[in-house]
Amino acid sequence: MNTGKGETMTSGPRRKPEDLRSARWFNADDLRSFGHRSRVLQMGYDYQDFMGKPVVAILNTWSDMNQCHSHFRHRVEDVKRGVLQAGGFPVELPALSLSESAVKPTTMLYRNMLAMETEEQLRSHPVDGAVLMGGCDKTTPGLVMGAISAGLPMIYLPAGPMLRGNWRGQTLGSGSDAWKYWDERRAGNISETQWGEMEKGIARSYGHCMTMGTASTMTAIAEALGLCLPGASSIPAADANHIRMSASCGRRIVEMIWEDLTPDKILTPQAFDNANTIAMATGCSTNAIIHLIAMARRAGVDLDLDDLDEKSRHTPVIANIRPVGTNYLMEDFFYAGGLSALMNRLGDRLNRDCLTVTGRTLGETIEGAEVYNDDVIRPLDNPVYAEGSLAVLRGNLAPDGAVIKPATCAEAFLVHEGPAFVFDSYPELKAKTDDENWDIPPDAVLVLRNAGPQGGPGMPEWGMLPMPKALLKKGHRDMVRLSDARMSGTSYGACILHVSPEAHVGGPLALLRNGDTVRLDVPNRRLDMLVPDEEIAARKAAWVQPEKRFERGYGWMFSRHILQADKGCDFDFLETSFGAPVGEPDIY
Repeated sequence: MNTGKGETMTSGPRRKPEDLRSARWFNADDLRSFGHRSRVLQMGYDYQDFMGKPVVAILNTWSDMNQCHSHFRHRVEDVKRGVLQAGGFPVELPALSLSESAVKPTTMLYRNMLAMETEEQLRSHPVDGAVLMGGCDKTTPGLVMGAISAGLPMIYLPAGPMLRGNWRGQTLGSGSDAWKYWDERRAGNISETQWGEMEKGIARSYGHCMTMGTASTMTAIAEALGLCLPGASSIPAADANHIRMSASCGRRIVEMIWEDLTPDKILTPQAFDNANTIAMATGCSTNAIIHLIAMARRAGVDLDLDDLDEKSRHTPVIANIRPVGTNYLMEDFFYAGGLSALMNRLGDRLNRDCLTVTGRTLGETIEGAEVYNDDVIRPLDNPVYAEGSLAVLRGNLAPDGAVIKPATCAEAFLVHEGPAFVFDSYPELKAKTDDENWDIPPDAVLVLRNAGPQGGPGMPEWGMLPMPKALLKKGHRDMVRLSDARMSGTSYGACILHVSPEAHVGGPLALLRNGDTVRLDVPNRRLDMLVPDEEIAARKAAWVQPEKRFERGYGWMFSRHILQADKGCDFDFLETSFGAPVGEPDIY
């Protein structure tokens, strides 16, 4: 069957209308089904609209506060058009929006809430499958995690990157140039007028960040997992192709429902291995580690930090996109051939026989995809960075792991020793780094703790700690920085992140003191404080648990059940291994 270019579907036994999940709500000759049908009719629909047809839930993360998804108000109509064209019945279900720039203290505090909402919306409503509309950082993992647990056929519709930023003829990249030029302003090199002009030029359209930040990373991962239509994650949000892709998602989900193509048939260990490869080859966000592990564990796939580090050691970065790359952004990546071309270029580094939402294998969907610019998507023998984007560190400061992005820091910092300057809160750190007279040496290790999953709370993106103004004035633009926080995928520099276990629960970072020597050795994947074991033990015995962050509400539940960074920061009770699958709801 063919429903348009690139949409050749699988053939085989198809479900019958009476086999649809929604038939439990609508088909019976009883009082409850009478009520279900009458309430649909109440909305002006007729029996021909929904009886015997796949009911498609469209989970839409649009809101007036999510700038990345501002076009979703219109795109949802394109999805509905596709569903109707294919003979389905579309229903829009609003979902938690999670604007990365607006939600405080961090959207990571609410990723699992979106996952819970997604799972329960799909389970509790009379729907047969879902189109997941996301893109802004945590919406991709949140939607996917919940949909995996729900187990219904689903397809992911990525929001797409915004257009390139521009200031006085210079290209601006989301986040990356904000950090860069903010340091220049703090150093006195950028005027208030120039800063205001940048503010108006850095985000010129709807869509998520157009650097290879967390949003672009996670939508690429979703496509590599087989959850998107081919090439979908690379299409700029403002491009007309995005409208066509949205309608195609609507058409395809209807066929997936008839085919009973559920996530468990797509999300195999080999699919997650592909996602790992793509993360490293694209110069991914450090946040990919947390989200990819969480999604894998939802799917019952054993993926850990060591798997990610091993993949990184053998996968070159070939996407020349900032912040790892030098000149290009996601719009350029799309014009160069996009993710399909990059995946095809990776050859046998990918498991090409993995099934995708198209009903075909990954190899079939990317066959013939061409690279149109070898500087944007590099050949394997001319990578942007010889190893993958990330490195996992361990040692007496991070026995369960920490993460650094060596592709974005100077080689001089890859092996480093320096004295620790330790801060227990961000306000304390900020006040000190803004002090122009602070006498801090450039070889210092700037440390922030109590910013992890429990301590933050929610593990905020504070990990690209601000450079001390005193060092900026002297011309320094990077230093080794260490925290149990995360950082934006658009960030860069010698930032060690995700230290696990975190300081708030008594991890070794809580025991580090001012003046202690910290040793970083990226080639050997080590992170240590040069403090005798007996002294560390004495400090541990004297350590006092910080006060609880929450006494009630969602935050209280979060604090009781959140896992550490090395486990993906899911709630323990949501993981697949926690208990038996949840059954279908009773209807009486």
